[in-house]
Amino acid sequence: MASFVTEVLASSGKLEKEDLTGKISKLSRKVEETKEEVCDIINKRYNEFLPSMQGAEALMGQAEEVSKEIDVLKSCIETEVQHNLHTAVTEYAKLKQQLERNTTVIAMLRHLEEFHIAMEEFHKALLEKKYVISAKQLEKARHSADSLKAWKGSELPLLRALSSELTVQRENLIYHLGDEWKRLAVWKLPPSKESTGMKSFLKMELQLTLGGNKEPQQSPPPLLSCVLQALAIQGELQHKIKLFSQVLLKYLLKPLIMYPSLNVEVSEQQGEGTLLSLQCAETPEEHPSPSQVYTKVLVVLKTLHTHLLDVSVGERKVSFILGDLVWQEMSHCIIHECLLYSIPTNSSQLEQYSVVIKETEEFEKSLKEMQYLRGDATELLKYARDINCHFASKKCKDVIVAARKLMTSEMHNTVKITPDSKLSVPKLPSPGDNKGKQEAKKLEASRLENEKQLGARTLCLPVCRISESVQELMGLALHTLSEAVGSSSQCATQLFFAVRNIFQLFYDVVPTYHKENLLKFPHLAAIQHNNCMYIAHHLLTLGHQFRPHLPYPLSEGAATFVDLVPGFRKLGAQCFLAQLNVQRAEMLERLSTAHNFSNLDDEDNYSAASKAVRQVIHQLKRLGTVWQDVLPVNIYCKAMGTLLNTAISELIAKIMMLEDISTEDGEHLHILCQTIIEEGPLVFIPLPEESKNKKYQEEVPVYVKKWITFKELVIVLRANLQEIVDRWAEGKGPLALEFCSSEMKSLIRALFQNTERRAVALSKIKDS
Repeated sequence: MASFVTEVLASSGKLEKEDLTGKISKLSRKVEETKEEVCDIINKRYNEFLPSMQGAEALMGQAEEVSKEIDVLKSCIETEVQHNLHTAVTEYAKLKQQLERNTTVIAMLRHLEEFHIAMEEFHKALLEKKYVISAKQLEKARHSADSLKAWKGSELPLLRALSSELTVQRENLIYHLGDEWKRLAVWKLPPSKESTGMKSFLKMELQLTLGGNKEPQQSPPPLLSCVLQALAIQGELQHKIKLFSQVLLKYLLKPLIMYPSLNVEVSEQQGEGTLLSLQCAETPEEHPSPSQVYTKVLVVLKTLHTHLLDVSVGERKVSFILGDLVWQEMSHCIIHECLLYSIPTNSSQLEQYSVVIKETEEFEKSLKEMQYLRGDATELLKYARDINCHFASKKCKDVIVAARKLMTSEMHNTVKITPDSKLSVPKLPSPGDNKGKQEAKKLEASRLENEKQLGARTLCLPVCRISESVQELMGLALHTLSEAVGSSSQCATQLFFAVRNIFQLFYDVVPTYHKENLLKFPHLAAIQHNNCMYIAHHLLTLGHQFRPHLPYPLSEGAATFVDLVPGFRKLGAQCFLAQLNVQRAEMLERLSTAHNFSNLDDEDNYSAASKAVRQVIHQLKRLGTVWQDVLPVNIYCKAMGTLLNTAISELIAKIMMLEDISTEDGEHLHILCQTIIEEGPLVFIPLPEESKNKKYQEEVPVYVKKWITFKELVIVLRANLQEIVDRWAEGKGPLALEFCSSEMKSLIRALFQNTERRAVALSKIKDS
């Protein structure tokens, strides 16, 4: 046992040269022997019960020694194996690194060889005008150069030289391709200074050559296909087609769309190719029709497709690239220069517009067949199909523009409105079927059979004058609502709210635009008052007239203008009241120059008072003439009565404030007041016929609140004390109805000296 362990330990430093397997086998056999001996002892001890204590202890010691020997051996083995393994891995890594370096160098040399071969093939193909091969070989060379750049240890000077050569040869190829492209599609453009008017475009020509073929072809020449494919390989095709599309739009497509007198001419020139040019044909139309535009554009695009663009590059046609570049701008131009002006001006023409929609569909179908367009719907076709919406928008815009023009026109051009005046309402279709209509008539007749009916003129406007522009404005509103009848729900709703916008615009614009004139000229203020009342009158029933004929939801009660009525009435009243306040202020200012009607025995004071009264009467007569036959009679009389009442109220107040009125002063005051009594009624001339005005002049007390008071005051100015007492009649006479006792006593004290007779008279002036 000891000799074995010693032998193993002695040889542990040379494990790299010994056979570890043999050593381990010997150790295994020794372990088996020890195991058998231990098992035998355990069996005898616990099975045969033999007393062998000494033998057992010896075996235990032997087992412990073997275990220790195993641990030592295991430790030695692990140490040696790990050392040898690390050495082997390090040597392998060095070999691998060297191999990779050699492989990379070989790959670099291979890329250099590929670059050289590709450049040689490129030059050869370029000389033979095999542009597709040239482009592919140049791409191979570029790929080889990129591979060299990816290697970190590559020589920088070498890479710079290769990159420089690639750049030079790529530009050389693109130059040759561009030169070939220019020969295949030759533009002749007008001078830049002249490219503003229509005539300048007549100098434009586009020559599509045959690409070396003498015979005309129905497809693009082979050289063109090579050029385009080579440009695509080099990534320059998009740029070339973009430049071409910009010139095509500016000098060919847009002029054809914008000018109806321009036409495109396609001519085949023997041995030279196809020539596109523009010709002018006089036409009275300002804007071309959609069919004309579609025809002219298709002629150009079909010619380009046949002779230039019907070439496949990868998975798509060149025509598809051009279509992507020009379609958005071209369709926008067609919409705003053509379709916009083809929108009908009235709803009766909407059905005829289906022809334009069909032409637009055919136009797009042709473009899709030539692969200028994708398969999905475009903005052009959507615009044409949304004709109802565009019609309503255009109509609303035109209506608002026309309405604003009317609102900002002169107001003084008027027309006379009478109870017999009626708006020209377009004939509207009857709602519902005939049977329902007959039943409704019977039901209505049965309801009204035994009821009292209103007079024919019960709700009519009184005779007055309104602006011609307002009458036209109302006619515009009626015409617009009639357009909404029979239209789609969306269109009808837009038109209905356009009419509401007309009246809301009137409410906001007219008072602001004519503000100064409405305050300066009484005539215009009266007309504006009538205009507002006229509009409010018709707004009451305007919605009811059209509601049954309009589509849902307007027919369910949404079509109403009643909410606008109070605003217009208030607007008219405020305008006229503002004018009345201006006139009232002028009148009071004139009366203020009369020195409070005091000391009229002074010639200057009397002259000033007399002048003030005459000016007031003149002002009232002027207003009476200005408002004659303009305002309704009742409004006229109320307005004149209010102003006259203002004048006499001021005069009464001034006289009642006097503390001392001499006999001469009283006489002068009586003359001035008598002038007003005589001439005041004459300002009431609402009608041009003088004979018809007498009725209103006799009704002055109805419209002038202080008229009777003023007349009583005039009587008092010339009356004696007894006459005054008699007219007072113990508070029951006419004088007592107009003045209170304090006012009358104050007036008596001013008119009469302090005597017993005055004291007696004052004692009799008492409230009843």
